[in-house]
Amino acid sequence: MDRRRLHSADDGRAAAPAPPVAPWAVPWQRITVGTPGPEFEARPPGQYAFDFPDTECDGWSTSSLCLRFASVRGAKHRYYRQPRQDAARAAVHEESGSIVFAVADGVSSASSSELGAVEACRSSVERMLYLLSSGEGELDFRDVVLHAAERLRQLAMWRLGGREPEAGEVAGLYATTLVAGVVRPDPAGPTAELCRIADSVAWVLDRSNGRYQPLFSSKTGSDTLLVSNEVTPLPHVPEVLEHASVRLESGHALLVGTDGFADPLGDGDGQVGALFAHHLAAPTSPAWLAHLLDFSRETFDDDRTLLVIWRQMGAAAE
Repeated sequence: MDRRRLHSADDGRAAAPAPPVAPWAVPWQRITVGTPGPEFEARPPGQYAFDFPDTECDGWSTSSLCLRFASVRGAKHRYYRQPRQDAARAAVHEESGSIVFAVADGVSSASSSELGAVEACRSSVERMLYLLSSGEGELDFRDVVLHAAERLRQLAMWRLGGREPEAGEVAGLYATTLVAGVVRPDPAGPTAELCRIADSVAWVLDRSNGRYQPLFSSKTGSDTLLVSNEVTPLPHVPEVLEHASVRLESGHALLVGTDGFADPLGDGDGQVGALFAHHLAAPTSPAWLAHLLDFSRETFDDDRTLLVIWRQMGAAAE
């Protein structure tokens, strides 16, 4: 027996405390809201879906505005080897300091809706930048969504070997929802203008009380008697386009999201609403927004996308 070891253990001295764990050494644990959904390792999407990553995020600021967005693949698509069908894109218009953005949710019944969502976002942002630079002032949102619908038609024609596609064929390949809009700096407070096709949603979050003001009707609102999953997406463009306009007051943030986020949010007065109101009280990192958006809650397994624009506090108008 080693007498030195025995003496050391019995001399009454307390064992040395374990060294503190550095914050960077602790991995993020998935956030659970209520009863969690099943945990499993995500399965790869099909071999040709490599251009649609499981998770995507971005973030940057101008002197007047701060933007973050994230998009994550839902549990259903992770399990059944399907790609993420949501998309988001944003850009700054250099001349005016405005931010243009688009959020889309590919319709699951369309065979290549993930590409439809991305192209609808890209073409909408391109067109809004062009219209802002053309000196017209007001954005013609009908022009924007028609431009996006035309891009989907062109994609379908290419897919069909140059043959002119019927409307049903375009929808069968690339159908997608769309919210497109702009936030403009203004001395009285930034103004947001948006339009939408189908059921993606937008809100103003009042960070002082955690309340969400919907800018469009919601299929999960308290005044909704029957929840319907039926949508009329792009390439269809309705005669009357849904439109919203709002001024962002001090303490407000603009949120634009797909129904994968809107459905668990509901009216915003539950656990999901409280979680996001707390974390979006100030701009967070893009990676943290993606982590936050990937919360686990049973029955909610759709792709989730959320774009947030904050007013920079104390910033002068551009």
